[in-house]
Amino acid sequence: MIDVQLRLQRREFTLDVQVQLPDRRATALVGPSGCGKTTVLRAMAGLLHAAGRVTVAEQVWQDDATGRYMPAHQRAVGYVSQETSLFAHLNVRRNLEFGLKRVGLGSRRVSLDQAVVLLNLAALMSRNTHGLSGGERQRVAIARALLASPQLLLLDEPLTGLDAPRKAEVLECIRRLHEELAMPVIYVSHAMDEVRQLASHLVLMEAGRVSASGPLETVLRDAEPARLENRPSI
Repeated sequence: MIDVQLRLQRREFTLDVQVQLPDRRATALVGPSGCGKTTVLRAMAGLLHAAGRVTVAEQVWQDDATGRYMPAHQRAVGYVSQETSLFAHLNVRRNLEFGLKRVGLGSRRVSLDQAVVLLNLAALMSRNTHGLSGGERQRVAIARALLASPQLLLLDEPLTGLDAPRKAEVLECIRRLHEELAMPVIYVSHAMDEVRQLASHLVLMEAGRVSASGPLETVLRDAEPARLENRPSI
């Protein structure tokens, strides 16, 4: 189980999230722009400090009540955002090897060959990253995060800006790696067609709070139709 209890006050915005997520499924985090989705992911990754508690598979990453706070580099998390941040001076293989080197041999859950197959990267290994398409860059970024052998993969709108064929390509890679590795994924998206293809658990957010959480079809069935239909961003 993944337990997230986070609170953050910033000027006119308050994040107050308490939610439990399955640790063997893909969870979609959905809501309008500015509702706090990215803030939740960044706090879980240790990239910003929101007050509260975060536990993943019974490992405490943060517990302000006891003064425990694990810094980002110690958290077994893979984080991929819209900006892939690949190393421009390294080719694809070298970028992937960077992720691999973050983990000792005895702790590696994913091999380089396995990541290459899962993300369909064999033809790209010698390519320079500046010559890759948007979809190719995202596949490399996800593979690099995967090679750090995370306990949790956080994907913050990784398909933004891609055309339909590239979206389908990357989404299929994400679905396959989740199924084959049984790795929990938290996926932020504005597109319900993407969410339906990938997630089995859905969290709806509004104004910094969780408005609904549960199995995908249950949340969609119980949600007021207007809450979904009137938000083109969902």
